[in-house]
Amino acid sequence: MLRVANLSKDYPAPRGPLRVLSDVSFELSPGDAAAITGPSGSGKSSLLYVLGGLEPPTSGTITLDGSNPYQLNPAGLAAFRSRHVGFVFQDHCLLPQCTVLENVLVPTLVASNGGDLARAKDLVARVGLTDRMDHRPAELSGGERQRVAIARALIRSPRLLLCDEPTGNLDHAAAANVASILLDLHRAGETVLIIVTHSAELAARLPTRFELRDSHLERAS
Repeated sequence: MLRVANLSKDYPAPRGPLRVLSDVSFELSPGDAAAITGPSGSGKSSLLYVLGGLEPPTSGTITLDGSNPYQLNPAGLAAFRSRHVGFVFQDHCLLPQCTVLENVLVPTLVASNGGDLARAKDLVARVGLTDRMDHRPAELSGGERQRVAIARALIRSPRLLLCDEPTGNLDHAAAANVASILLDLHRAGETVLIIVTHSAELAARLPTRFELRDSHLERAS
């Protein structure tokens, strides 16, 4: 269960703190999926960074299955983020010198176990890239690179999957394919999935939709 209570986030600015998130509260259970839409610069990415343990909130609390990551020391926070949170960004952020399989395995390097290789191969197969397993990112299409990024985000079976414009750089056909794969893997793993997107078509495929505007998060109809 992801619980967000009275979350606010300020950034320092020459004229005083700039508030990008104000009193944000919501709950999502395992298997839930939510889209967050809103104008550019409204704080959508900032919200993901706070939820994912990358930036502390100014006030309010976040708990994932009862644990508040911001009560941990820096090493504990990094371990929590690595183990329990998966990220997919608009730019796939793959390592150019590594193969598809190696890129998927990267998050396991800090805490490897014997099942990592088998799981990585299974995820590569589930995103439809078995025949590209030994290819490097430069040899893949944009949609294929993003499918690798999805597999990498899921390699450690995170409880929370955060996606920042995962189809933003793709054409319509590739975007639809990536979205279908992402949603299928989310349902199979019963993660809590949150997708920030400007795509009305992608947002419409998620059962829960929020809009972030003027620093406030509201449920969209």
